[in-house]
Amino acid sequence: MMTALATVLDIQDDIVVVGCQQKSSCNHCSSKDSCGTGIVSKVLPGKVHHWAFHTDKKLTIGQMVEIGLPEKNLLQSAAIVYLVPLLFLLIGAFISDALISPLVGVGELTTIVVAALSSWGGYVLAKSLSHRIEQNTEQQVSLIRVLGEPVSDTISVNAAR
Repeated sequence: MMTALATVLDIQDDIVVVGCQQKSSCNHCSSKDSCGTGIVSKVLPGKVHHWAFHTDKKLTIGQMVEIGLPEKNLLQSAAIVYLVPLLFLLIGAFISDALISPLVGVGELTTIVVAALSSWGGYVLAKSLSHRIEQNTEQQVSLIRVLGEPVSDTISVNAAR
């Protein structure tokens, strides 16, 4: 089980909605200032994932919690997102090079276009499949432990006393 820190965003009866920001591995290497990926990760904010689950513990909005996510689903989703478009790209290039290009007679341009279109088709399929896995993962999120109140709220409460 993988763990993540999350903030309680909403509470409705015994259903808790938490949000955790997607972490990037950028900003951890020595070439982050000259790397294109590192520069883009500084400009674009991370995606916030929302999870809803049932709990009997009393939580308040803004509280930090640790949640558990099933590894199997996350690894399946990552494999689908990366491998399906790549597989479709290779299959499209092979089919075009072996069958379509000799018939049309244009050459490499046909292979490039067919490979790009098949890769896009793989992306659409991967997005659909990963969305299904994400819905299954949402049903398996569990609360591991409650970490406490955010630091800014604690300081303002102590200052008011």
